[in-house]
Amino acid sequence: MRYGMVIDLRRCVGCNACTVACKQSNGTPPGMFYSHVSLREEGAYPNATARYTPMLCGHCEEAACVSVCPTGASYRDEAGVVRVDHGKCIGCKYCIAACPYEVRTFLSERIEGYFPGSGLTEQERVMYGGFEVGKVYKCDFCRSKGYTDGIGPSCVRACPGDARVFGDLDDPESEVARLLAAEQVRVLGEECGTKPNVYYVARSGA
Repeated sequence: MRYGMVIDLRRCVGCNACTVACKQSNGTPPGMFYSHVSLREEGAYPNATARYTPMLCGHCEEAACVSVCPTGASYRDEAGVVRVDHGKCIGCKYCIAACPYEVRTFLSERIEGYFPGSGLTEQERVMYGGFEVGKVYKCDFCRSKGYTDGIGPSCVRACPGDARVFGDLDDPESEVARLLAAEQVRVLGEECGTKPNVYYVARSGA
């Protein structure tokens, strides 16, 4: 089993539903995003074009973050998902420096809520309870929430354009494996040699 994702950029409209769903589902504090959408503008008026690229951990087969971690806190689980054991994380931030995708966050100070001066809301108190200052956090394909097979990460379920497809890349009958075989795909930062398991179907002309 090897979990992965294919993101069809032809279907992405840059709505950030994935960003919001991820943030709500994981209860991440202000400034911490496991998933976001990058916007790049090309051309000039009246022929300007917006290029949206959803970004998240690539769950790389040759993950640089795993290889540099001195305690084994960053590791690949049995499904090939790159995760962080926060009990082992010492906050050295080597993994952040090594990751070429800039998708890890170090929690450096006490969490403040979204309403400064009024304290944390009840939901914030509950959701932020799992975060600890001095640790690194990242996307884990929602594995920490214990989803079952067939129920993908929150970003996948929230996408109104069905731009994200998630599943077992080693299962030739899975939707994600069939899409990978049928489409021309690319990965971000291929030159880094990390072999990410998040693939992109390019827009026409891109």
